[in-house]
Amino acid sequence: MKTVACVLRSGGEFEPRHVVRLLDQVNEHLPRAKFRCFSDVDVQGVEVIPLQHEWPGFWAKMELFRPELPDDWLFFDLDTSIVGSLADMAAVEGPVILNECYWPGGVASGIMAIPQSIKAAVWEAFTAAPADHMQRFAIGGDAVGGDQAFLGSCRGVDWRLWQDICPGQLCSYKIDVQRLGHVPAGIRVVYFHGKPRPWEVGW
Repeated sequence: MKTVACVLRSGGEFEPRHVVRLLDQVNEHLPRAKFRCFSDVDVQGVEVIPLQHEWPGFWAKMELFRPELPDDWLFFDLDTSIVGSLADMAAVEGPVILNECYWPGGVASGIMAIPQSIKAAVWEAFTAAPADHMQRFAIGGDAVGGDQAFLGSCRGVDWRLWQDICPGQLCSYKIDVQRLGHVPAGIRVVYFHGKPRPWEVGW
């Protein structure tokens, strides 16, 4: 089984309690799964993999691709709400990423399946020039999209989309739940992108 992973870089709006929130959901919907958090702070009751680099904000997610760590990751952003079984998502093979909600053809890194087989290619590409990549893909720059725009540009990584692999199992809070007024039937995971955060709306 894949190891469920998350990333907490201190100094922003996310805190250890949000890691524990995600762990509780994973324990309910994917029992007995391993759970690990990449972080620069301790999280009580959670196995922490120390971040090795000072990459800020969402760029800390690039440490998921450290090739010396053998786990196949099922990664979730900390503002994810899991509302049903993760069995299908945990069973997928190969690299999988979200379709970007607002930019056709783009990808979103809020939920990813990261097999060991792709880590080295992504890691070597990013660590060859981290500052250059962070500048090139800066939010508001010529290529908008941060870490997810970088990941979408990586050669040799054949990303598939969660929306194709697990149709009807994932939805956006802002685009789907707010519009409909409820979670659509069959949904297992609701992803939050930007504001509001789940804990701001009682989730």
